[in-house]
Parts: sequence; C-alpha cells; structure tokens
Amino acid sequence: MRKIITLVIIPFLLSSCAVTRKVDNDTVEIQFLDEYVLPSNTKLESTLVGGLSGIDYRNGKYFLVSDQASNPRIYMASIGISNNAIDTISIDQLITIKKTPKFSEDYFDLESVRFDPLRDEFLVSSEGKIDAGRDPGIYTVSNLGEVKSAFRIPGYFQAKGVQKPRDNGVFEGLSESFDNRGYWVATELPLEKDGPKPKLFPSRAHIRITKYDKNTGDAMKQFVYKLDGISKFPINYFAVNGLTEILEFAPDRFLVLERSYSAGYGSHGNTVKIFEADASKASNTLQLEKLAGEKYKIAEKKLLFNFNSVKKELTKNIIDNLEGLCLGPLLENGKQSLILVSDNNFNSYAEQINQFILMQIEFKQQ
Repeated sequence: MRKIITLVIIPFLLSSCAVTRKVDNDTVEIQFLDEYVLPSNTKLESTLVGGLSGIDYRNGKYFLVSDQASNPRIYMASIGISNNAIDTISIDQLITIKKTPKFSEDYFDLESVRFDPLRDEFLVSSEGKIDAGRDPGIYTVSNLGEVKSAFRIPGYFQAKGVQKPRDNGVFEGLSESFDNRGYWVATELPLEKDGPKPKLFPSRAHIRITKYDKNTGDAMKQFVYKLDGISKFPINYFAVNGLTEILEFAPDRFLVLERSYSAGYGSHGNTVKIFEADASKASNTLQLEKLAGEKYKIAEKKLLFNFNSVKKELTKNIIDNLEGLCLGPLLENGKQSLILVSDNNFNSYAEQINQFILMQIEFKQQ
C-alpha cells in the first residue's frame, strides 16, 4: 500500500510545480457571466455545426470557423446578449472555403479566424497535416470563401523542414495586431527541435508567436512564450497542454488561452486558463532556426482566470475544449464582453458540447 500511495503522490507533486496556480489580476480582471450550449444536432445547409475552433466579432456579427478538414467552413452567427446573459444564438450563414487552383493541394485544418471589415475578407490559420507532409498555413479568404493568398511562413514551420513541427500542434492562435499593421500567429506546441511538449513536471515547452505584415504577408518579428505543464495526471496515458488562442489588447500585451487535456476523465479531462503575456521585453527570435541551446528572453506571463473556479456553474460541470476567443460588444453596464467557444470534436472522444462562454473583462492598465 505504501508503494501505491507514493506513486500517486509523486505525480501530484510534480504537476504542482509545472502549472501556474496563483491568479494575478492587477492589470486585467475577468469575470464569468454566463454559458450557452448550442444543441449538438444544429445544422445549416446540410452541415453539422461543430468543431468550432475560432470566433471573431465585427460590426454586430460573429464569425465561427469549423476545423473539419474534409469540409472547411466559416459560419456567420448572431448572439443575443442581455442582462449579462446569452439569450439566443442563431447560425445564419454558411461560407464554404473554396480552394483556388493555386491552393488545390493545401490542407485546410482551420483553427482560428479573424475578419477584416476594411478589406471585407477573412484571415484563417491552418495546422496543415504534418505527418502527411502538408504545410500549415495562414490564408486570406474572401467574404464568399474563396482563398485569395497565403502568408510566407519561415522554413522552420514547414512540414518537411528539419525543425519538424508537431502534427496537430502548429498554427492555432491568431490575433490582429494592436497597431492594425499585421497579425500575430501562435503555434499550439513547440517545434520538435525547439523543445519538448508540456509534461507533468517542469519542462522547456517554448512556443513561437510570430507577427506577419498584413500587406506583404512576410514575417516581421517573433517572441517566445512558455506553456504551462499538464494539469492532471492522465489515467489513460495521454495528456497535452497547448495554446489555443491569443488576442493582443495593448502593444505587446496579449490574452493567451491555454487548454490542458488529460485522458481518462471522460468529459472532465480539460483544464482551461486565460493568461496575460507581456512580450515588451522578450527577445526577437525570428531568425533563430532552433531555440534549443540559444539564449533569449521569453515573454512574461501571469494567470488571469482558471475555469476550474466556475465549473459548478457549467453544464454537467463540463469545461469543454475551449479554443476560440474574441472581444464582443459592450455590456449594458458599459464594460467589455469576452466571448469563448469550444471545439466539440464532433463528439469523437467523449460527451462534448458546443459551449459558448460570456465573460466581462476590464483592462485596468494599458
């Protein structure tokens, strides 16, 4: 019995050293308001609404991207908010991604979406299919869904590059830059030669967040962000933690969404947190082919919100696979809303839901 107890305690102690637990809201304060679950059988034009891995809000409309690679698509939606609660969600329009000949061989596993009202076009990020040699990508898409152009990604992100991106771990987070000159794109996991994936124990799990010029599509600069470790000891031998979304709210200051998943807990395997990252003093690592063995300064981070604190207020206490994040409309009290959405994986692994979260966010210092 003593041996069994020791085995259980050691992973707990190790995991406690690998994750951030103290909430620090001196500069940004986030408050949970409401949850809305869109029925899993919701359909539009014969497509099942699910796999919602990104969300954006512009001019009163919401845009949702589905990560179903066999049928990549964007939905336009309406979300009714009153009295600090979500009244209704309606899926109004389907925009199917149409590959032009130039991009006929590209693999569109879409993970994030931002809409540019001035250009009347979308920017989407794709993880590609690394194990099949298909590159990740960052694409401009017309309001009708036609792929127009692609940003030029550094060689170390390419599927067949020597740095070897991790399958299902490349371009995940996407944010328009605060100066409106470009977009920030974040990897979900470290490149294989940059460092290890997050562990139960502290590890050097460093990911790259890169700024691209909106006009030229060229990479401009980059900083490194360290992921938290795995939050729960996995029962069925699989666990992962990765960045799922970013949002630059002030120069070099970001909201960062991290999602940790540990197998064996059914619908309760996720731990989701929102961090603030300050990259103002971080090194520019754009020209570094590999991070291992190099000296650089990473972005500072602090925990703003842990969804474990509100799980009793959620449907069946489920913190789902939250992957999308955007600033929504102002609330009735004049405060800024924050909207999150979950990727239900089309219920491939366990009972999962199309979960929308409404929060209030206050930026105290900018």
